[in-house]
Amino acid sequence: MASNTYTGKVTVMEVLVWILLVAVVLFTLAPIVFMFVASFMDAKQILSMPFNWIPSKSYFTSADRTFFTNFHKAIWGNNNSFSFPRNIVNSLVVAITDSVTTVLLASLAGYGIAKFKFKGRNFVFMSIMATMMIPFEAIMIPLYMVASGMRMINTYQGLIVPFMVSAFGVFQMRQYLITFPSEYLDAARVDGLNEFRIYSRIVLPNCTPVVATLGILSFRNQWDNLLWPLLVAQSEKMKTIPQYITKFSEEKQTDEGAMMACAFIASIPMFLLFACLSKYFIGGAAVYESRKG
Repeated sequence: MASNTYTGKVTVMEVLVWILLVAVVLFTLAPIVFMFVASFMDAKQILSMPFNWIPSKSYFTSADRTFFTNFHKAIWGNNNSFSFPRNIVNSLVVAITDSVTTVLLASLAGYGIAKFKFKGRNFVFMSIMATMMIPFEAIMIPLYMVASGMRMINTYQGLIVPFMVSAFGVFQMRQYLITFPSEYLDAARVDGLNEFRIYSRIVLPNCTPVVATLGILSFRNQWDNLLWPLLVAQSEKMKTIPQYITKFSEEKQTDEGAMMACAFIASIPMFLLFACLSKYFIGGAAVYESRKG
């Protein structure tokens, strides 16, 4: 019988793979580290070439500088308007609401397309997929006219409703649920459960990896969304975080340090969300592949 014991020898290929993986990790983390380091620098240090990854001491010993000067500017704003908390709340409301509705509506649509046979099922699915080929810029103006006609400008409804469900979410849920064993559903029907209870008690609880993945992606898309809020959120109290960050870039002068500090603070919710759901996010692909096999 062949032995599978580990010999302890490291091959050249394994060393090369580890070097490649480390290089990829460093390349991926470099922008995040740059953003964090630059948040403690002034514009002169940030734009210097070559870039110094350690802030100079002269920056902190200056009479008009403290360690958290950029963060103070990021929170209070250029004109001391202190609109940052309200903009954070706006982004959280929009991102969380759209994430929840996307997961619920996409899972319902994906479940129906994957597990129910009806006339035109493939046509419905392909029609949904076809909408992914249309760039948002092509429908942005008509969508704005509809939102304006429905008096949704400067409201949460205007920010939330156009993104309550996505074609990609329907596709992702449908592909995952195709591999879900139909025998479980048939057994539940024999036991007398209606379709809604089957969905809520059997289907949805067993879709945790794909639900977490779709939730993270939906949250990120809305958290980073700038183009649509620029049209709909025109008042200061309804602006979101991406709009707030652009306020540090003016026509004649840009405060790069405060902008980096604001961007770093705005990244914290995404880091926390991924840290909490990373095991489902990373495990989703493995579960899908195992079901395919």
